[in-house]
Amino acid sequence: MIKLRLKRYGKKREVSYRIVAMNSRDRRDGRPLEELGFYNPRTDETRLEVPAILKRLREGAQPTKTVQHILQKANVYEQLKA
Repeated sequence: MIKLRLKRYGKKREVSYRIVAMNSRDRRDGRPLEELGFYNPRTDETRLEVPAILKRLREGAQPTKTVQHILQKANVYEQLKA
């Protein structure tokens, strides 16, 4: 199963995340199938590749709860319905 989830990177206490599509059985920091965006929780900065995310969601990828919340804030699900 393909999951949309966060991949951690950065220094200690200065963490950032990449939003990636990965096989659900792969480890958290393993090689992703595709990188779909960026999330910085310290500044609440988010950059998303919306067309690629919509493609993955239409193919049946399941987002984690955190990624789902990020996508809801960016109104990605409204574009999926249209």
